[in-house]
Amino acid sequence: MTITQLLKQLAAGQVTAPIYVILGEMPYFQHRLKTAFKQLVPTEEQTMNYASYDLETVPLAVGLDDAMAAPFFGERRVVCLDNPVFLTGETKKSKVDHDLNSLEQYLTAPMTSTVLVFFAPYAKLDGRKKIVKQLKKVATTVELGDFAEREVRQFFQAQLKQDGYTMVPAALNDLIQRTDADLSLMMNEREKLELFTLPDHEIQPAAVQGLVRQTLTQNVFDLVNRVLAKNTAGAVALYRELLQAKEEPLRINAILQGQFRLLIQTKVLAQQGYSQGKLASTLKVHPYRIKLALQTHRRFHLDDLNRAYLGLFKVEQQMKSTSLDPELLFSLFMTQFAGQKATV
Repeated sequence: MTITQLLKQLAAGQVTAPIYVILGEMPYFQHRLKTAFKQLVPTEEQTMNYASYDLETVPLAVGLDDAMAAPFFGERRVVCLDNPVFLTGETKKSKVDHDLNSLEQYLTAPMTSTVLVFFAPYAKLDGRKKIVKQLKKVATTVELGDFAEREVRQFFQAQLKQDGYTMVPAALNDLIQRTDADLSLMMNEREKLELFTLPDHEIQPAAVQGLVRQTLTQNVFDLVNRVLAKNTAGAVALYRELLQAKEEPLRINAILQGQFRLLIQTKVLAQQGYSQGKLASTLKVHPYRIKLALQTHRRFHLDDLNRAYLGLFKVEQQMKSTSLDPELLFSLFMTQFAGQKATV
């Protein structure tokens, strides 16, 4: 089942399964779906017939006890369980002991008057586990996943239209770029952009440029382009801006390395005939990042990409083993990469 299908069903008050699993790392849709499930219960009944538990701090048994109770003067009870890490392959010991035997028993005969919803903000569940196999047989699973850029555009524009707003194409392109086509980030910016454009109800590029900051990843993407263009002064200036914005040097370097690694992988696999979609699924990277990587890698030789990646690896080692200023280390890296003699 898709997100759109589930939202339509919930808006109509329809429930097709006693148990749902909402799988994926998209906070916006996790929140929106939780609100939609809560609204299945009339407002005046929500105190008694709706409950939400965070399984990082509350035992599973507490949520199951609630799920097994009959609705209190109502037709339906909704119980939401957040962060069921025991469904994943994560090995870190939980702070709370969970009684999985009770869950196995519940899955054999779910309460027909209860809608039990697991909100699992993870990339995937561990399909080898017995409890996961049993859950998949009973539950309806909705995978949030990563939206393709086209889907992000369509969904965002549909939401604006519902709110009574429009957005000129240049403004939408800028918003996509500044947020890395992350729908959750875009939706977080939506209300601010709408308020700014009153009473015209048409969002212009100036609104996006004035209100929406670029993500660190997008800033680093700009930095990558300056590095590959061997624009030493421009690269060092942007690096300094990131430091002044209180970004951690090691984090900047790690994202830089990750971007160059992606460019190398994209170039090698694209030469082997991989399509954009296959690259995204193979490398497990958001389709928008693959699109940008494809636009970039064609302009540069593999040797330059490799040299930059190895140079940044050396910078990381120096950051961890010396007390030299990070900006100095990056400046030295740039002058060496650009084929200039270091003057510092």
